[in-house]
Amino acid sequence: MTNGDQGKNLPKDADEQIAILKGQLANNSECGTTHYNLAVALLGKQEYVEAEKELHEAIDCSPTLAEAYVLLGGICLRQKDLEGCYRFNQRATKARAGFAEGYGNMAFVLLQLVDGKDPKEDEEKVDRAIKNLKKAIIHNKNFVQAYTTLGTAYFMKGLVPEGIKANLEAINIQPGFPVAHNNLSVAYLEVGEFDKAIHHCDKAEDLGFEVAQELKDELAPHRKA
Repeated sequence: MTNGDQGKNLPKDADEQIAILKGQLANNSECGTTHYNLAVALLGKQEYVEAEKELHEAIDCSPTLAEAYVLLGGICLRQKDLEGCYRFNQRATKARAGFAEGYGNMAFVLLQLVDGKDPKEDEEKVDRAIKNLKKAIIHNKNFVQAYTTLGTAYFMKGLVPEGIKANLEAINIQPGFPVAHNNLSVAYLEVGEFDKAIHHCDKAEDLGFEVAQELKDELAPHRKA
């Protein structure tokens, strides 16, 4: 963590920042926040093994440092270890009550684990994801990604109106959030509201989102000349 005084002498690059943080740890190895900041700097250089070590050090020093668990979950996700990612985010929510990001990430993982092999099991995963996303939103009503992920979960259950409502909530909070516009385009196409589908498709593209060609092809016949 930086304070006002440190801000006057910000490091010029990642290597300098890493050197400064290592120097601070040489004087105080029990500071969880410094270990965490060092891990963030190492992740910026894609030095994942060292970053993971520092994150575990951070947790050992500061067991309630929920952000460290989330970053460990991110490393697991990079390694395609979805179960590990889920566990670390679960630990984040236990380390700090009401930690919205942890609940949102757990939901994301649950939706990724839906594989079509067991419909009942898949439905349970989606229901658990929805429950976690509602918790995330309770703890952070402006958590835009949670609303869009909630919309996806509803779509997976065939609850299109509920999915539309969740994505509208997202753009109400952040009008320029392209994923929500793309999701709304898909949903409005499904319910036959073509003008709205076209509007949100164009908005998503204007915001830099790469809209699927299949979606654009389906909307093309409904565009007015």
